[in-house]
Amino acid sequence: MALSSCGSVKTDPQGRELLEHGTPLFPAACYHDNITQADVSWHWHEELEVLVVETGTARVAVNGTDRMVNQGEGFFFNTGVLHSIRPAGAEVCRLRSIVFHSRLVGGSMDSIIWQKYLEPLLSDPCRPWVYFTNLQAWERDASVAIQEAWQACVFETEGFEFTVRERLSRLIFLLAKNCPKTEKRPSEKALRDGERIKAMLRYIQGHYAEELTLAKIAQSAAVSKNECLRCFQSMIGSTPIQYVKQIRIQKAAELLASTDRKISDIGMECGFQEMSYFAKTFRELKGCTPGAFRRRL
Repeated sequence: MALSSCGSVKTDPQGRELLEHGTPLFPAACYHDNITQADVSWHWHEELEVLVVETGTARVAVNGTDRMVNQGEGFFFNTGVLHSIRPAGAEVCRLRSIVFHSRLVGGSMDSIIWQKYLEPLLSDPCRPWVYFTNLQAWERDASVAIQEAWQACVFETEGFEFTVRERLSRLIFLLAKNCPKTEKRPSEKALRDGERIKAMLRYIQGHYAEELTLAKIAQSAAVSKNECLRCFQSMIGSTPIQYVKQIRIQKAAELLASTDRKISDIGMECGFQEMSYFAKTFRELKGCTPGAFRRRL
């Protein structure tokens, strides 16, 4: 199984990630990311995702909540949850993650494993994510299960598929046992904000190279400009225009890393009409000029 980097994700017009994780026969894939070089931008996927921070500290953002995840700690993302990951500081931050389909551990929907453990987890809106602080024994066990599954994916020793499935099944059991289904549901306002922010992120992802204004972004979700500002601040801790800048610089960084095109052409393609503003914004978000970024890579 190839070890790769999630880094910059590709999404469809609905914001869903397009990358296929693993194969239909074995729907799991492991990744090794240096998010100091490339953030994991806002996205969602049908598969479940788990990660452990290898070095540094990661800032995980999900459903309007930020968590600082330190070295050795872990995180679980439920299906369909919008999230992003970026470094918390200037130090190098590396992640080990696995993205896997629930059927890998749950089997068919009429199995006892699915009905007793998977379905209650997947359908619970109160458990979009779980943060493993390692303060409790079960959290340490969960982090170990993630890392052992990841190692098995990487080295592919004979029968590694059994090891991966067993460790991920152990993780699901720990979640089911220690994070019971709750009766407290997200408010209607929170659910509505989630749908609105997804609509506006979809619009920005599809039009980042064009001239974007607060009014256009708000119109994409049929809300007022004030409501647009409030929703962005509440859900992802940013203004719409700041998010547009982040997406443009992320796309520019992708092109700088993967092509030898002129820097000025890349800036224009990513929505920057003035090269001085492009360089200033790039330095502001990446800590160096576009040219220095390309040379460093």
